[in-house]
Amino acid sequence: MTASPRRTERAAAAAAVVTVVLWASAFVSIRSAGSAYSPGALALGRLASGALALGVLSLVRREGVPPRSAWRGIAISGVLWFGFYMVVLNWGEQQVDAGTAALVVNIGPILIALLGSRLLGDAMPPRLLAGMAVSFAGAVTVGLSMSGDGGSSVLGVVLCLLAAVAYAGGVVAQKPALARASALQVTTFGCLVGAVMCLPFAGQLVHQAADAPVSATLNMVYLGVFPTALAFTTWAYALARTTASKMGATTYAVPALVVLMSWLALGEVPGLLTLGGGVLCLAGVAVSRSRARTAVQEAGASAHAGAGATPVVGAEPPAEDAPVSK
Repeated sequence: MTASPRRTERAAAAAAVVTVVLWASAFVSIRSAGSAYSPGALALGRLASGALALGVLSLVRREGVPPRSAWRGIAISGVLWFGFYMVVLNWGEQQVDAGTAALVVNIGPILIALLGSRLLGDAMPPRLLAGMAVSFAGAVTVGLSMSGDGGSSVLGVVLCLLAAVAYAGGVVAQKPALARASALQVTTFGCLVGAVMCLPFAGQLVHQAADAPVSATLNMVYLGVFPTALAFTTWAYALARTTASKMGATTYAVPALVVLMSWLALGEVPGLLTLGGGVLCLAGVAVSRSRARTAVQEAGASAHAGAGATPVVGAEPPAEDAPVSK
């Protein structure tokens, strides 16, 4: 039995919430693991843990191998997002302070919107653009309030910029693959591709794991099982049911959640400027994911028009709720 559009939308929204919460928690774990592991070793350990968890789940669910038509998107997203992105982001965050990293990496959703519009035909409704503008202003505010004195370097900024570009490219490449393979298949094999790409760091991982504190290693495993295996799967599930642009805008909730989690878990009390930026991030996400009142009214009118009535074409913008097939 096919689920109703409203039920599907609620499930996708719930999956997106799980994703952003777990991705926000990753920043707290990276602080512990990153002190004991180099960028490449941390990326490999995280991806290996994630691939193992995803592999077991795929075997239990008998997912099988994705169809050939999905492999191009899986391979590109695996190289760019699972592999390259994680290494350069880990490296970049060692070169710049957290605020600068957040500022630069948060151009990623803007790049996703531009690439999605150009390559996938994603719609760019005014509410989405307005919400992204508000959220980006909030991310800038959070970043400026968290920036330390003299903590940035040109290399670090370039690395974070490369991470943002890889993130955007990986998301846009992943979207068409989700029209041909399941979210679990796309995530599992994308993670495997990323892990294979990071195999040159295997020697570093083995050497550093021998000396790393247990807490750092546990945080690395946590990063693999939850922010990678679980969160990337829920991301793929939601992405298959909406546009890349809207999903990219949703990730602007991450800076606000990082501020809250750092406050609760690490005792880092945010200043008023940081709190204000976090509120802006969340407000922008709310705007970007909202619908115009007229569209909702038209959809309601169509639902009550009767079995013999002609449906209202365009009452529910299909580009916002259905996967794009190319």
